[in-house]
Amino acid sequence: MVGMAPQHTDVDGVEGGVGLTALLVAAARAIETHRHDSLAQDVYAEHFVRAAPACADWPVRIQQVPDGDDNALWGRFARYFGLRTRVLDDFLLRSVHTSARQVVLLGAGLDTRAFRLDWPSDCVVFEIDRAGVLAFKHQVLTDLSATPQVKCVPVPADLCADWVTALTAAGFDPAAPSVWLAEGLLFYLPSPAETRLIDSVDRLTTAGSALAFEAKLEKDLLAYRDSAIYTATRAQIGIDLLHLFDKGPRPDSVGDLTAKGWSTRVHTPFDFTHQHGRGPLPEPNDALEGNRWVFAHKPRP
Repeated sequence: MVGMAPQHTDVDGVEGGVGLTALLVAAARAIETHRHDSLAQDVYAEHFVRAAPACADWPVRIQQVPDGDDNALWGRFARYFGLRTRVLDDFLLRSVHTSARQVVLLGAGLDTRAFRLDWPSDCVVFEIDRAGVLAFKHQVLTDLSATPQVKCVPVPADLCADWVTALTAAGFDPAAPSVWLAEGLLFYLPSPAETRLIDSVDRLTTAGSALAFEAKLEKDLLAYRDSAIYTATRAQIGIDLLHLFDKGPRPDSVGDLTAKGWSTRVHTPFDFTHQHGRGPLPEPNDALEGNRWVFAHKPRP
């Protein structure tokens, strides 16, 4: 039985800047979990929200939002995160049931997939993020007596620095197939850091490996500053996502992977809204218009 997380939990690393967005996603996953038509279940998500004073008054159920699903942040945007969670859950599970036994979560944040998904028993999940974020997550889960479904290895590292050495030192085997996930990560990184990350993933993977990541295609992010999602996020919880996103031109990571021999598929989130029958649909001045979900596979010879 999952209990309440105590309020003394160390929140270093998650209560400011990009770290706070991990709590936003956790709140969205909590709301999704409690929906009658939920696409993804994360029973731990609301406990992260309640353990951090900065978001103590955030909703964890849609019934706690006065305007419900009409709320741009806790309705439409939270639905987006719920859909994204489900789609990427499915991608990871397909990958490990096909060939991969190593899972690498890049910028893992408050991801609890090691705890909540049905993995093959011989899998290992590596979670890479800043030490403060991983420590906060570990403390909340420990206080809940949560047990991972598979071996879970935290890898404290800065993705703008030498995270490769930390990952291999933690036991990652580049000679074995792996599946990688960069969920809600790349658009926060400077362009050169994204290019290095993609190059590193290519070097560390063998045939039969896979990668999923989220990208934004907008040429001018600030053109969407007054969109409903960004406006509501600033006004209701004080997070200015456009301030946190890197403003430089983005590299063509899809093209880079294709040039390296990977096969790639690029989808809009709305493709999966139609597939699952729920989730966000396009609207005018839409901050989600440029979002793409990319799925890449390194073919066998």
